[in-house]
Amino acid sequence: MTAPGEQKMWGGRFERGPDASFYEFERSWSFDRRMLPQELALDRAWARAIVAAGILSEEEGQKIATTLGEIALRAQTDLAWLAASPAEDVHHFVESALIEKLGALGAKLHTGRSRNEMVATEFRMYVREAAQDLRRALASLERAIAAQAEKNLQTPMPGTTHMQHAQPILLSHWLLAHGEAFHRDAERLAAAAARADDCPLGSGALAGCAFPLDRNALARDLGFSRTTANSLDAVSDRDFALEFLFALSTLAMHLSRLAEDFVLFASPEFAFIELPDEFSTGSSLMPQKKNPDAWELIRGKTGRIYGSLVALLTTCKGLPSSYQRDLQEDKEPLFSAHDQALSMVQIAAATLAATRFRADRLCQAAQDPALVATEVADYLVTFGVPFREAHEIVGKVLRAAEQEGISIREMPMERLREFSPAFGPSLSTALTLESALARRATRGGTAPGAVRSALQDFKARLAKLEENP
Repeated sequence: MTAPGEQKMWGGRFERGPDASFYEFERSWSFDRRMLPQELALDRAWARAIVAAGILSEEEGQKIATTLGEIALRAQTDLAWLAASPAEDVHHFVESALIEKLGALGAKLHTGRSRNEMVATEFRMYVREAAQDLRRALASLERAIAAQAEKNLQTPMPGTTHMQHAQPILLSHWLLAHGEAFHRDAERLAAAAARADDCPLGSGALAGCAFPLDRNALARDLGFSRTTANSLDAVSDRDFALEFLFALSTLAMHLSRLAEDFVLFASPEFAFIELPDEFSTGSSLMPQKKNPDAWELIRGKTGRIYGSLVALLTTCKGLPSSYQRDLQEDKEPLFSAHDQALSMVQIAAATLAATRFRADRLCQAAQDPALVATEVADYLVTFGVPFREAHEIVGKVLRAAEQEGISIREMPMERLREFSPAFGPSLSTALTLESALARRATRGGTAPGAVRSALQDFKARLAKLEENP
């Protein structure tokens, strides 16, 4: 392998090799080696393309393909070889290994191509695969949500707005609300992968390739649906990476919101869940503690993913046309965000699956009389009272109940009729938790039948995600 000061992919123009400190500053092998599988796939496809273009003979192409296979095998089995390499980047690593084994033939592979188009192509390949990894992980999280929703179809809970009791809902309805957000994340990841599905290979450094290559065949060979339309744009476009990072940031935000709910639900004031031992920690001082660390760490790591998106946006914001070396800074934030998001989804899925919901506590909290205040207003509406007037009446009833130290369910009918003659004996039925839930039967509502239907629809969409991650 070459070392600083020896042969480079660009060295002929220079009398002296790079300063050792600058070489370490500018080399990217330490992180872009992650794209070695994509590099090797691209090299195989390029070898086939330049054989077809008459630049290499069939025999030369086969020798290169065989050697690339040997490099791939050694890379899988000899990690020390990778760690010790002085290569500038992943392209330099493979080219140096080829030349070491094949001599001048190894140097022919780079005919007609530039690292600018290579990295743009490989980065797109990586994003497509990374999006698929995350969609698989999201399918597992959605499966855990569906399983908990099915298990808790009969469990009511207080629904809140502004963190205040609002109306009763089913726990399954709450779970599926989070599930919908994660399903949108899976769709966003698919859209990001589709954005990366244009192949830049054949764009050259910026002006296109001078040799008669079949770009469509190259794209098909690498699994792309299309080729890029403009060589200048192709080598500098990182919109696909930004869209992937936006998808990860939105996913992290949804995970953080789920985490916040679970942190609250685990507190003694709520006591809605029992934290699983396997995904909790204790205190080094207080022996009674069981802390929701899995959820707190998920919530905390979200900022790192946001930071990756902002970092790449900042890198791209002032660049002139064409490829600039600043774009070397695109990969580390994306790699880091991918790794964090993937682990966050995996831990969330496992923690949620292992969590036990305390149905008794949830049911008790759902009996709060304040949760049926809207039902009282709706009850008055059914007897012809305009809603705004009904709203005013119920507000006065609730204020009086508070002053008298009773709940609205305990207020005598004679007292209620002082506020409106529309109140009658059937009010007691309207004030039950079961009635409040059952009346929200429209599609997307919290009525038991509507939630069962929503769960079946969610599971059907989840099955499609599992079939096509």
